[in-house]
Amino acid sequence: MTQQVGSASSPQVGSASSQVRVLIVDDRPGSRDGLRALLSTWSEIQIVGEATDGQEAVVMAEKYDPDVVLMDARMPTMDGLEATRLINHRCPNVNVIILTLYSAYHTNAMNAGAVAFLVKGCPSEELLKTIKTWGAPPAPACSALTPSTPAH
Repeated sequence: MTQQVGSASSPQVGSASSQVRVLIVDDRPGSRDGLRALLSTWSEIQIVGEATDGQEAVVMAEKYDPDVVLMDARMPTMDGLEATRLINHRCPNVNVIILTLYSAYHTNAMNAGAVAFLVKGCPSEELLKTIKTWGAPPAPACSALTPSTPAH
């Protein structure tokens, strides 16, 4: 069951260009509902869609180009780790944050290409900070910030 909540071509009413575009991926409806309810309270976040497994996540990441994917690790059809690998390969500008009940997945998640790992139930401020950190536009390269060295 895939649900589009917003889209790249038509952001939600009142959304600002500085919002972080988030795709929620979890096979449990209660987890998706809770995340949606929490994320919807933050003006910095725009939910662009929801997926129920890794396969749907890859398709939606390609279609909606979110800034961040909040991905559960354990799901049917395709797990979150394999989906993370595919998203990193197909959508290099999308950052995947693994959000799972199982802390034992940390090493595997990072090896799959996740940019961050959080355990479900972490403080909401930590979740928001992580999303904003990885959803922010990339900083300019250091060389762009320093004056060029004069030629000799």
